[in-house]
Amino acid sequence: MRAVLQRVNEASVTVDGRITGQISRGLLVLVGITQTDTEESAKLLAQKVAHLRIFEDAERKMNESLLDISGELLVISQFTLYGDTRKGRRPSFHLSAPPNISEPLYEKFVLFLRETGLPVKTGIFGAHMEVRLLNAGPVTLILET
Repeated sequence: MRAVLQRVNEASVTVDGRITGQISRGLLVLVGITQTDTEESAKLLAQKVAHLRIFEDAERKMNESLLDISGELLVISQFTLYGDTRKGRRPSFHLSAPPNISEPLYEKFVLFLRETGLPVKTGIFGAHMEVRLLNAGPVTLILET
């Protein structure tokens, strides 16, 4: 699994003109799933996201996690994270898992995040989504299992 994390002051996702998820301070997580990912991959990634210390403490050092600040999560499925651009001018998505594999793992990832006690909002799997964010920092990291 691959995730792009963006530390945000606010973020939202809209599907068909309707906001399906909206958060204030926390993380926007774009998550991609490949054919070799497992439920264990989802669990490991969720734990890493929840405990990653990328929020500033009183001394302005990145020492606090999402759990420490009682932050929120907006999780968006994004198969294009496994786009392969090494050949030609059009990305290939042969590394991305098909929906019958990726959707259950995406749902497990969201469930594992919710089990940490953090508030989790989502988009709609497979839908065309518009994502808005106010990046804080900016801080953007890529995690992989």
